[in-house]
Amino acid sequence: MSFTDFSSTIQATAERVGPAVVGLGRGWGRGSGVVVGAGRVLTNAHNLRGDEVTVTFSDGRSESGRVTGVDADLDLAAIEVDTGDVEPVAWAPEAATATLGTAVLALANPGGRGLRVTPGYVSSAAGRFRGPRGRRIAGAIEHTAPLPRGSSGGPLVDAEGRLLGLNAVRREGGLILAVPADERLARRADALWKGEPAGRPRLGVAVVTPRVARRLRRAVGLPERDGVLVRGVQDGSAADRAGLQDGDLLVAVDKRPLEGVDALYDALEAAGTEGELKLTVVRGEEEREVTVRFGETAEVV
Repeated sequence: MSFTDFSSTIQATAERVGPAVVGLGRGWGRGSGVVVGAGRVLTNAHNLRGDEVTVTFSDGRSESGRVTGVDADLDLAAIEVDTGDVEPVAWAPEAATATLGTAVLALANPGGRGLRVTPGYVSSAAGRFRGPRGRRIAGAIEHTAPLPRGSSGGPLVDAEGRLLGLNAVRREGGLILAVPADERLARRADALWKGEPAGRPRLGVAVVTPRVARRLRRAVGLPERDGVLVRGVQDGSAADRAGLQDGDLLVAVDKRPLEGVDALYDALEAAGTEGELKLTVVRGEEEREVTVRFGETAEVV
């Protein structure tokens, strides 16, 4: 492709997709979003504070948007807002795949200050990062299109202007990670617009990694042991109802050694909102079994 052809592709994609790229809040710090349907905007969960947000369109029009749902584990938020006659970005979740070397364009409207479009290519299609609450987001798209501050939540598209992902995280060296706009994300977004909860059980604890847990136990004279250390229990949570306490060391789940925080998240995912976890807990030097049950009253945020 010649430079002229490349330039024309960027301009054509910007003209087609640009109107669907919105700014959130005021100034550079809040983020961007993308119109994916009439009255529907998607963005990253970490961009939002509260249930309302100012949405600024490419023509300068600003509207008050209502946050209908947030899935912090997937770093996804759904906003309901008057999108007027804006043409939504083209999105076919079943075909939204990015392979190594795919040419991409990253778009943003940081805080409503105007459209930014940068070209790049997919450098990895098997990345992962942690959402705002620490869960891994797998299958992230790593790409080389540079973005300014306030661009998170804006769309990553292919050369045809089709949605591939939502830009989310800047890595060292300038690489960007995007949440893949696949069928999983489409299902979650649809549920969020309906006001449905995230659908994952939440234990309700703050934890530290095995490496830190060993150091903390050593500091208070307790034997070192591998496990995930509880550093806080939320009142009324599933963990609280099961009797977990600050300082408990979680060493196994369903009799399988707990090798780290990710293994705990995987076990929660497998349990579901109506299931249970059988945890092996070390309190001081005493080992005990604790059953955590998730039901209609369990936290799912």
